[in-house]
Amino acid sequence: MKILIVDDEEGVRISLKKVLERDGYEVLQAASGSDAIGVTQQCPEDIETVISDFKMPGMDGLETLTRIGRINPDIIRIILTGYATLDSAIETVNLGIDGFLTKPFDNKELRQKLREISMKKRLKQLVSEQVLDIMQKTDIRLVPRIRKVSILFTDIRGFAELTEKMSPQEITDLLNRHYFLPLDRIVFETNGTLDKHIGDSVMAIFGAPVAYEDDAVRAVTCALRMREKMAEINNKILKKRNIRIPVGIGIGTGDAMVGMFGSPIKKEYTVLGTPVNLASRLERIARENQILICNETFRMVQDAFQTEKIDHVNLKGLEGEKSIFDVIGPV
Repeated sequence: MKILIVDDEEGVRISLKKVLERDGYEVLQAASGSDAIGVTQQCPEDIETVISDFKMPGMDGLETLTRIGRINPDIIRIILTGYATLDSAIETVNLGIDGFLTKPFDNKELRQKLREISMKKRLKQLVSEQVLDIMQKTDIRLVPRIRKVSILFTDIRGFAELTEKMSPQEITDLLNRHYFLPLDRIVFETNGTLDKHIGDSVMAIFGAPVAYEDDAVRAVTCALRMREKMAEINNKILKKRNIRIPVGIGIGTGDAMVGMFGSPIKKEYTVLGTPVNLASRLERIARENQILICNETFRMVQDAFQTEKIDHVNLKGLEGEKSIFDVIGPV
Protein backbone atom coordinates (compact mmCIF):
# COMPACT_ATOMS: atom_id res chain seq x y z
CA MET A 1 0.00 0.00 0.00
CA LYS A 2 1.19 3.53 -0.83
CA ILE A 3 1.65 6.39 1.60
CA LEU A 4 2.41 9.96 0.50
CA ILE A 5 4.67 12.17 2.65
CA VAL A 6 4.26 15.94 2.10
CA ASP A 7 6.86 18.21 3.74
CA ASP A 8 9.07 21.06 2.53
CA GLU A 9 11.92 19.73 4.72
CA GLU A 10 13.78 16.95 2.92
CA GLY A 11 15.18 15.57 6.18
CA VAL A 12 11.69 14.95 7.57
CA ARG A 13 10.60 13.21 4.37
CA ILE A 14 13.66 10.94 4.39
CA SER A 15 13.23 10.08 8.07
CA LEU A 16 9.58 9.13 7.62
CA LYS A 17 10.36 7.20 4.45
CA LYS A 18 12.92 4.98 6.21
CA VAL A 19 10.54 4.11 9.05
CA LEU A 20 7.52 3.42 6.87
CA GLU A 21 9.37 1.35 4.28
CA ARG A 22 10.51 -0.99 7.05
CA ASP A 23 6.82 -1.53 7.82
CA GLY A 24 6.08 -2.53 4.23
CA TYR A 25 4.72 0.75 2.84
CA GLU A 26 5.57 2.03 -0.61
CA VAL A 27 6.42 5.66 0.13
CA LEU A 28 5.84 8.57 -2.24
CA GLN A 29 7.19 12.07 -1.54
CA ALA A 30 6.14 15.63 -2.31
CA ALA A 31 7.90 18.85 -1.26
CA SER A 32 4.81 21.07 -1.48
CA GLY A 33 1.04 20.99 -1.39
CA SER A 34 0.69 21.52 -5.11
CA ASP A 35 3.12 18.67 -5.81
CA ALA A 36 1.11 16.41 -3.47
CA ILE A 37 -2.12 17.17 -5.30
CA GLY A 38 -0.44 16.34 -8.61
CA VAL A 39 0.84 13.00 -7.26
CA THR A 40 -2.60 12.15 -5.88
CA GLN A 41 -4.33 12.96 -9.16
CA GLN A 42 -2.02 10.54 -10.97
CA CYS A 43 -2.98 7.56 -8.76
CA PRO A 44 -5.95 8.50 -6.53
CA GLU A 45 -7.03 4.90 -5.91
CA ASP A 46 -3.54 3.62 -5.03
CA ILE A 47 -2.71 6.00 -2.19
CA GLU A 48 -4.04 4.85 1.17
CA THR A 49 -2.65 7.58 3.44
CA VAL A 50 -1.27 11.12 3.10
CA ILE A 51 0.83 12.67 5.89
CA SER A 52 1.33 16.42 5.36
CA ASP A 53 3.27 19.01 7.33
CA PHE A 54 1.00 21.73 8.70
CA LYS A 55 3.14 24.80 7.93
CA MET A 56 4.59 24.90 4.42
CA PRO A 57 5.35 27.74 1.99
CA GLY A 58 2.47 28.44 -0.35
CA MET A 59 -0.33 25.93 0.20
CA ASP A 60 -0.45 24.82 3.85
CA GLY A 61 -1.18 21.31 5.07
CA LEU A 62 -4.86 21.90 5.83
CA GLU A 63 -5.65 23.16 2.34
CA THR A 64 -3.53 20.37 0.83
CA LEU A 65 -5.36 17.62 2.70
CA THR A 66 -8.75 19.22 2.12
CA ARG A 67 -8.17 19.24 -1.64
CA ILE A 68 -6.84 15.67 -1.59
CA GLY A 69 -10.01 14.65 0.24
CA ARG A 70 -12.04 16.02 -2.65
CA ILE A 71 -10.03 13.87 -5.07
CA ASN A 72 -10.61 10.71 -3.03
CA PRO A 73 -12.46 10.97 0.32
CA ASP A 74 -11.36 7.44 1.25
CA ILE A 75 -7.72 8.50 1.59
CA ILE A 76 -6.60 8.72 5.22
CA ARG A 77 -5.35 12.28 5.82
CA ILE A 78 -2.97 13.15 8.68
CA ILE A 79 -1.45 16.48 9.71
CA LEU A 80 2.21 16.55 10.85
CA THR A 81 2.92 19.45 13.19
CA GLY A 82 5.33 20.97 15.72
CA TYR A 83 4.19 21.67 19.25
CA ALA A 84 3.75 25.36 18.44
CA THR A 85 0.88 24.54 16.08
CA LEU A 86 -0.68 21.70 18.12
CA ASP A 87 -3.87 23.66 18.88
CA SER A 88 -4.32 24.40 15.20
CA ALA A 89 -3.76 20.72 14.35
CA ILE A 90 -6.44 19.65 16.80
CA GLU A 91 -8.78 22.14 15.16
CA THR A 92 -8.09 20.59 11.75
CA VAL A 93 -9.21 17.20 13.07
CA ASN A 94 -12.48 18.81 14.07
CA LEU A 95 -12.73 20.08 10.49
CA GLY A 96 -12.60 16.58 9.04
CA ILE A 97 -8.90 15.61 8.85
CA ASP A 98 -8.45 12.10 10.22
CA GLY A 99 -5.68 12.74 12.75
CA PHE A 100 -2.40 14.45 13.60
CA LEU A 101 1.19 13.56 14.52
CA THR A 102 3.44 15.87 16.53
CA LYS A 103 7.13 16.62 15.87
CA PRO A 104 9.48 15.41 17.18
CA PHE A 105 8.24 11.81 17.23
CA ASP A 106 9.84 8.43 17.80
CA ASN A 107 9.38 5.47 15.47
CA LYS A 108 7.17 3.52 17.90
CA GLU A 109 4.85 6.47 18.38
CA LEU A 110 4.63 7.01 14.62
CA ARG A 111 3.68 3.40 13.92
CA GLN A 112 1.11 3.27 16.73
CA LYS A 113 -0.50 6.58 15.87
CA LEU A 114 -0.66 5.77 12.17
CA ARG A 115 -2.28 2.43 12.93
CA GLU A 116 -4.83 3.98 15.31
CA ILE A 117 -5.87 6.65 12.82
CA SER A 118 -6.06 4.17 9.95
CA MET A 119 -8.16 1.75 11.98
CA LYS A 120 -10.55 4.44 13.16
CA LYS A 121 -11.01 5.76 9.62
CA ARG A 122 -11.90 2.31 8.31
CA LEU A 123 -14.09 1.16 11.17
CA LYS A 124 -15.86 4.23 12.50
CA GLN A 125 -18.87 3.46 10.31
CA LEU A 126 -18.83 -0.23 11.20
CA VAL A 127 -18.45 -0.46 14.98
CA SER A 128 -19.31 1.48 18.13
CA GLU A 129 -16.83 3.77 19.89
CA GLN A 130 -16.57 1.18 22.68
CA VAL A 131 -15.44 -1.52 20.25
CA LEU A 132 -13.00 0.90 18.59
CA ASP A 133 -11.49 1.69 21.97
CA ILE A 134 -10.98 -2.01 22.76
CA MET A 135 -9.38 -2.61 19.36
CA GLN A 136 -6.89 0.20 19.83
CA LYS A 137 -5.94 -0.94 23.34
CA THR A 138 -5.56 -4.66 22.53
CA ASP A 139 -3.75 -4.50 19.15
CA ILE A 140 -6.48 -6.35 17.23
CA ARG A 141 -5.56 -6.73 13.56
CA LEU A 142 -7.83 -6.87 10.53
CA VAL A 143 -6.01 -9.51 8.50
CA PRO A 144 -8.38 -12.34 7.46
CA ARG A 145 -8.57 -15.22 9.92
CA ILE A 146 -11.05 -17.81 11.12
CA ARG A 147 -13.34 -16.66 13.94
CA LYS A 148 -16.51 -18.02 15.51
CA VAL A 149 -19.19 -15.46 14.76
CA SER A 150 -22.93 -14.94 14.76
CA ILE A 151 -24.26 -13.29 11.59
CA LEU A 152 -27.55 -11.36 11.53
CA PHE A 153 -29.53 -10.54 8.40
CA THR A 154 -32.69 -8.46 8.34
CA ASP A 155 -34.77 -7.74 5.24
CA ILE A 156 -38.03 -6.01 4.34
CA ARG A 157 -40.86 -8.33 3.34
CA GLY A 158 -42.53 -7.29 0.07
CA PHE A 159 -40.11 -4.48 -0.66
CA ALA A 160 -40.81 -4.50 -4.42
CA GLU A 161 -44.52 -3.99 -3.79
CA LEU A 162 -43.73 -1.15 -1.40
CA THR A 163 -41.59 0.66 -3.98
CA GLU A 164 -44.42 0.59 -6.53
CA LYS A 165 -46.51 2.82 -4.26
CA MET A 166 -43.86 5.48 -3.64
CA SER A 167 -41.54 7.80 -5.53
CA PRO A 168 -37.75 7.21 -5.46
CA GLN A 169 -37.30 10.17 -3.09
CA GLU A 170 -40.01 8.85 -0.75
CA ILE A 171 -38.43 5.39 -0.71
CA THR A 172 -35.00 6.87 0.01
CA ASP A 173 -36.35 8.92 2.91
CA LEU A 174 -38.33 5.97 4.28
CA LEU A 175 -35.37 3.59 4.24
CA ASN A 176 -32.77 6.00 5.58
CA ARG A 177 -34.85 7.58 8.34
CA HIS A 178 -37.14 4.76 9.48
CA TYR A 179 -35.18 1.60 8.68
CA PHE A 180 -31.40 1.86 8.26
CA LEU A 181 -30.80 4.55 10.89
CA PRO A 182 -32.72 2.95 13.80
CA LEU A 183 -31.47 -0.58 13.02
CA ASP A 184 -27.85 0.55 12.59
CA ARG A 185 -28.04 2.25 15.99
CA ILE A 186 -29.23 -0.97 17.60
CA VAL A 187 -26.32 -2.89 16.07
CA PHE A 188 -23.91 -0.38 17.63
CA GLU A 189 -25.75 -0.38 20.98
CA THR A 190 -25.35 -4.17 21.21
CA ASN A 191 -21.65 -3.91 20.21
CA GLY A 192 -22.10 -5.62 16.88
CA THR A 193 -20.26 -4.75 13.68
CA LEU A 194 -22.28 -3.25 10.85
CA ASP A 195 -21.02 -5.20 7.84
CA LYS A 196 -23.08 -3.67 5.06
CA HIS A 197 -26.44 -2.69 3.59
CA ILE A 198 -27.39 -4.90 0.65
CA GLY A 199 -30.40 -3.39 -1.07
CA ASP A 200 -33.01 -3.36 1.70
CA SER A 201 -31.03 -5.80 3.90
CA VAL A 202 -28.86 -5.08 6.93
CA MET A 203 -25.99 -7.46 7.70
CA ALA A 204 -24.27 -7.43 11.11
CA ILE A 205 -21.44 -9.43 12.69
CA PHE A 206 -21.17 -10.45 16.34
CA GLY A 207 -17.79 -11.85 17.36
CA ALA A 208 -15.44 -9.81 15.18
CA PRO A 209 -13.33 -7.77 15.18
CA VAL A 210 -13.90 -7.87 18.96
CA ALA A 211 -15.20 -11.13 20.45
CA TYR A 212 -17.24 -11.51 23.63
CA GLU A 213 -18.36 -14.66 25.44
CA ASP A 214 -22.00 -13.82 24.72
CA ASP A 215 -21.78 -12.98 21.01
CA ALA A 216 -24.73 -15.19 20.05
CA VAL A 217 -26.83 -13.82 22.91
CA ARG A 218 -26.09 -10.25 21.80
CA ALA A 219 -27.04 -11.13 18.22
CA VAL A 220 -30.45 -12.42 19.32
CA THR A 221 -30.88 -9.46 21.68
CA CYS A 222 -30.15 -7.17 18.74
CA ALA A 223 -32.77 -8.97 16.63
CA LEU A 224 -35.42 -8.66 19.35
CA ARG A 225 -34.73 -4.96 19.79
CA MET A 226 -34.91 -4.50 16.02
CA ARG A 227 -38.30 -6.21 15.98
CA GLU A 228 -39.56 -4.02 18.82
CA LYS A 229 -38.27 -0.86 17.17
CA MET A 230 -39.85 -1.62 13.81
CA ALA A 231 -43.18 -2.39 15.51
CA GLU A 232 -42.97 1.00 17.24
CA ILE A 233 -42.15 2.80 13.97
CA ASN A 234 -44.92 1.01 12.10
CA ASN A 235 -47.57 1.66 14.76
CA LYS A 236 -46.66 5.20 15.85
CA ILE A 237 -45.18 6.84 12.77
CA LEU A 238 -45.92 5.04 9.52
CA LYS A 239 -49.49 4.01 10.33
CA LYS A 240 -50.58 7.62 9.75
CA ARG A 241 -49.23 7.37 6.20
CA ASN A 242 -50.82 3.95 5.63
CA ILE A 243 -47.35 2.41 5.23
CA ARG A 244 -45.66 -0.55 6.91
CA ILE A 245 -42.08 -1.82 6.92
CA PRO A 246 -42.46 -5.56 7.62
CA VAL A 247 -39.16 -7.29 8.41
CA GLY A 248 -37.85 -10.82 8.83
CA ILE A 249 -34.60 -11.72 10.58
CA GLY A 250 -32.20 -14.67 10.38
CA ILE A 251 -29.16 -15.51 12.54
CA GLY A 252 -26.46 -18.08 11.76
CA THR A 253 -23.52 -19.03 14.00
CA GLY A 254 -20.29 -20.87 13.23
CA ASP A 255 -16.69 -20.56 12.07
CA ALA A 256 -16.05 -18.09 9.25
CA MET A 257 -13.21 -16.14 7.64
CA VAL A 258 -13.28 -12.53 8.85
CA GLY A 259 -11.07 -9.61 7.88
CA MET A 260 -10.20 -7.11 5.17
CA PHE A 261 -10.95 -8.45 1.68
CA GLY A 262 -10.66 -6.83 -1.73
CA SER A 263 -8.20 -5.24 -4.13
CA PRO A 264 -5.97 -2.16 -3.97
CA ILE A 265 -8.86 -0.27 -5.57
CA LYS A 266 -11.46 -1.21 -2.95
CA LYS A 267 -11.26 -3.15 0.29
CA GLU A 268 -13.87 -3.86 2.95
CA TYR A 269 -14.07 -5.54 6.32
CA THR A 270 -16.45 -8.47 5.96
CA VAL A 271 -17.06 -12.15 6.68
CA LEU A 272 -17.14 -15.20 4.39
CA GLY A 273 -18.41 -18.67 5.16
CA THR A 274 -21.28 -20.95 6.14
CA PRO A 275 -22.79 -18.73 8.90
CA VAL A 276 -23.34 -15.98 6.33
CA ASN A 277 -25.15 -18.32 3.94
CA LEU A 278 -27.15 -19.81 6.80
CA ALA A 279 -28.27 -16.44 8.16
CA SER A 280 -29.23 -15.28 4.67
CA ARG A 281 -31.32 -18.40 4.03
CA LEU A 282 -33.06 -18.13 7.40
CA GLU A 283 -33.88 -14.47 6.78
CA ARG A 284 -35.40 -15.33 3.39
CA ILE A 285 -37.88 -17.83 4.84
CA ALA A 286 -38.72 -15.76 7.94
CA ARG A 287 -42.21 -14.32 8.00
CA GLU A 288 -42.99 -10.77 9.06
CA ASN A 289 -41.70 -10.13 12.61
CA GLN A 290 -40.18 -13.62 12.77
CA ILE A 291 -36.63 -14.24 14.04
CA LEU A 292 -35.21 -17.58 12.91
CA ILE A 293 -31.94 -18.96 14.31
CA CYS A 294 -29.85 -22.01 13.43
CA ASN A 295 -29.21 -24.98 15.71
CA GLU A 296 -25.74 -23.73 16.76
CA THR A 297 -27.15 -20.33 17.71
CA PHE A 298 -29.89 -22.05 19.71
CA ARG A 299 -27.32 -24.16 21.55
CA MET A 300 -25.56 -21.02 22.73
CA VAL A 301 -28.64 -18.97 23.69
CA GLN A 302 -31.23 -21.53 24.85
CA ASP A 303 -31.00 -20.49 28.50
CA ALA A 304 -31.67 -16.84 27.70
CA PHE A 305 -34.59 -16.95 25.23
CA GLN A 306 -37.88 -18.73 24.62
CA THR A 307 -37.91 -20.53 21.29
CA GLU A 308 -40.04 -22.92 19.26
CA LYS A 309 -38.34 -25.68 17.30
CA ILE A 310 -39.11 -26.16 13.61
CA ASP A 311 -37.98 -29.54 12.22
CA HIS A 312 -37.30 -30.83 8.72
CA VAL A 313 -36.49 -27.53 7.03
CA ASN A 314 -34.71 -27.50 3.67
CA LEU A 315 -32.57 -24.42 3.11
CA LYS A 316 -31.51 -23.60 -0.44
CA GLY A 317 -27.83 -24.27 -1.08
CA LEU A 318 -27.32 -26.21 2.17
CA GLU A 319 -27.31 -30.00 2.30
CA GLY A 320 -29.85 -32.01 4.29
CA GLU A 321 -32.82 -31.09 6.43
CA LYS A 322 -32.19 -28.63 9.24
CA SER A 323 -33.71 -28.02 12.64
CA ILE A 324 -34.20 -24.30 13.18
CA PHE A 325 -35.76 -22.23 15.94
CA ASP A 326 -38.25 -19.38 16.09
CA VAL A 327 -37.32 -16.83 18.79
CA ILE A 328 -40.34 -15.84 20.88
CA GLY A 329 -38.64 -13.58 23.42
CA PRO A 330 -36.49 -13.49 26.57
CA VAL A 331 -36.92 -16.23 29.19
